[in-house]
Amino acid sequence: MSTRRLTLSTIDGVPLVRPGDDVTAILLDALKVSGDALADGDILVVAQKIFSKAQDRYAKLSDVVPSPRAQKLGLEIDKDPRIVELILSEANEIVRYRPGVLIVEHKLGFVMANAGIDASNVAEDGDEDDRVLLLPINPDGDCARMRAEIRERAGVDVAVIMNDSVGRAWRSGTVGIAIGVAGLPAILDLRGEHDMFGRPLKTSIVGIADEIAAAASVLQGQADEGAPAVVIRGYAVEGEPTTAQALVRDKSEDLFR
Repeated sequence: MSTRRLTLSTIDGVPLVRPGDDVTAILLDALKVSGDALADGDILVVAQKIFSKAQDRYAKLSDVVPSPRAQKLGLEIDKDPRIVELILSEANEIVRYRPGVLIVEHKLGFVMANAGIDASNVAEDGDEDDRVLLLPINPDGDCARMRAEIRERAGVDVAVIMNDSVGRAWRSGTVGIAIGVAGLPAILDLRGEHDMFGRPLKTSIVGIADEIAAAASVLQGQADEGAPAVVIRGYAVEGEPTTAQALVRDKSEDLFR
């Protein structure tokens, strides 16, 4: 087997994103300033937060009036009932809860804590106790739009993944996953392929978009790294492109639930 190589590079110099900003223009400008550029076949992984910030997906807790249901649940799990109200408004259903933890199925189909609502790296101007950030309304659409804008403005064909960090049911620690995908298959169905010894694969389905999202997350970090975008070069994208919805396991097959 020949040596295979994959390179991951942060896009440096990305400023803080504010409501109304053109995220594609910001990233292309940052690349230009650094003397770099995107190339055909690259995969651009962008953190959910800068999409949400550009779309003004902020919520002020001081504006939230918790329902009786949110008040009752907030007491049970020891969470601010205003946060609980926001979580419920972003969720299809509650999956699990206990003191300090509220797991829901987001309207996008993903099962995650707190409906992806976050306060880290969000607050400015002294509002750190009052402002939180919600997920974008249409991550797949945002990725498709960014991909089209890059093709139009930079003349290159790239894939785009929007990633976020979530916990997992059977393992400790958070990991990056893809919540939006455009330009590549989110999953690779290897059933029918053969292993090294010629045995046919019967159950192998790889969440390739999640693997790419997690790899980029290593460089993006979780604290004050300030690296919301990563360019991945060297992965040969094969297969029919799908959206991140292909990664959502049907509820009837979800043994966790």
